[in-house]
Amino acid sequence: QVQLVQSGGGLVQPGGSLRLSCATSGINFRRFVMGWYRQAPGEQREQVAITSLVTTTYADSVKGRFTISTDNAKNTLYLQMNKLRPEDTAVYYCAAGQIRNNGLQFDYWGQGTQVTVSS
Repeated sequence: QVQLVQSGGGLVQPGGSLRLSCATSGINFRRFVMGWYRQAPGEQREQVAITSLVTTTYADSVKGRFTISTDNAKNTLYLQMNKLRPEDTAVYYCAAGQIRNNGLQFDYWGQGTQVTVSS
């Protein structure tokens, strides 16, 4: 059974840092594409970063500030967020997916965690 359980998040001042964690079970990082998404109020869900064995990509808005990583020993996905801005405020979700005939599909999602950047 696949499970993704998130932790981290909270309130931080602009310029600060946070690390999100996504503890997984039933996921082999070698066979899945792992990602982080976010959704701000009134906005569509946005892809923040994805990582797989062959590539790692970031949204332009977070390049140079956020880092996605995996710890195979702990079966955990991370998102290190530095130099946070108010516009990074959103609910963040981790996700696991696979590439199929019609493209990349994320089938499994974490429960979401609120990140608020405010002074």
